[in-house]
Amino acid sequence: MGAEPVKRAFKYRFYPTDAQAAELSRTFGCVRKVYNLALEARTAAWGQRQERINYSATSAMLTEWKRTPELAFLRDVSSVPLQQTLRHLQGAFSGYFNGRAKYPRFKSRRKSRRSAEYTRSAFAFHDGRLTLAKMKDPLKIVWSRPLPAGAEPSTVTVSQDAAGRWFVSMLCRDVRVRPLPTADDSVGIDAGLTSLVTLSTGEKIANPRHERRDRDRVVKAQRALSRTTKGGGANRAKARRRFARAHARVADRRRDFLHKLTTRLVRENQTIVIEDLSVRNMMQNGTLARAISDTSWREMRSMLEYKCAWYGRTLIAIDRWFPSSRLCSECGVIRKELPLNVRTWTCGCGATHDRDVNAARNILAAGLAVTVCGDGVRPQRSIPEGRQSTKQKVRPAREGARSREGAGEAKEKIFQNGRARRVSATVPSQGAHGRPAAARNG
Repeated sequence: MGAEPVKRAFKYRFYPTDAQAAELSRTFGCVRKVYNLALEARTAAWGQRQERINYSATSAMLTEWKRTPELAFLRDVSSVPLQQTLRHLQGAFSGYFNGRAKYPRFKSRRKSRRSAEYTRSAFAFHDGRLTLAKMKDPLKIVWSRPLPAGAEPSTVTVSQDAAGRWFVSMLCRDVRVRPLPTADDSVGIDAGLTSLVTLSTGEKIANPRHERRDRDRVVKAQRALSRTTKGGGANRAKARRRFARAHARVADRRRDFLHKLTTRLVRENQTIVIEDLSVRNMMQNGTLARAISDTSWREMRSMLEYKCAWYGRTLIAIDRWFPSSRLCSECGVIRKELPLNVRTWTCGCGATHDRDVNAARNILAAGLAVTVCGDGVRPQRSIPEGRQSTKQKVRPAREGARSREGAGEAKEKIFQNGRARRVSATVPSQGAHGRPAAARNG
């Protein structure tokens, strides 16, 4: 099997000198300023004159802004990150007009991500030494892993997180990824809270609960921050960094665990079947929102998607309304009700099921049915009790499809806890985005 070219970003931590940190901080501020000025100009142009402004127009505006005394400081930093932030704004408007995102918002000095993007003309990379524009010395990068042989970065993004850590991300466009040898196994995955994932093989992988384990540390840092005076002082800045470091520790450990889990699943299985969960709707459950957010199901799915694409695996997402828990994996009978506190149940055929293992097996069977014979996994609206779901003449599974039979299953997936409140699976109205009315029709 030949290696396929893909785009990959390699992220490293680095430690800037005082001069480099000052230069990057100025660049971050100028990037934020240009983004906000361009957003304000585009919004005002449509609201006052019904005129659309694109990237070319804002780029010309940037040239004029640099000539004014008030914005002359924009000339002190590299022009490439400023041009790139205008391209990012253009992408944000494209996403809004295509219905994929909300109206772009202004960047905040305290809350927005501090970053700057450099294209190939604004940095030099030779023998593992990266030097950015307006800087004399290369960055002191901690090479936790080497770049692939022959890989050359085409774009470099420098960022600083809330904990004060500096990172550089190098995008390499033609990285060769060799697909893994063909595997014989397939697996269905049922997501949960007590067990992060339950596999169709019967294996249960416990939820590490990183946020719960570090909650005392986070709470202590939050209380120390709340005791400081808002808006000033070095003590508040120190308390804010301690609080951010506590959150960063949780996020780093969670991401590391998910990377190891998804890599193992991709290496061992040729086909992986998951459910198309709507995490946004599940987060409306006030009782379980914190636990659901700690599982990071959306991030796990994203990792599975790109790793399967890289290594020649197949990832199938079945319909979220498929009654995986109530369907007997032995005889195909659908149980009418299955309360959340029932973790094991016995079917009329005599089979005794663990709720999660049974769901994972049904997920696997449904996903394989789609690939083999095009069988639909969406339940029919009025399936009598005892009706089998095999070879139903319905449309193939699709994301977001709704049915009454599946609605109960979606509510049950808010999960694994007899005290859980049932939450409506409908998406809240997106009518009020807080965007300017004038730009709504742009």
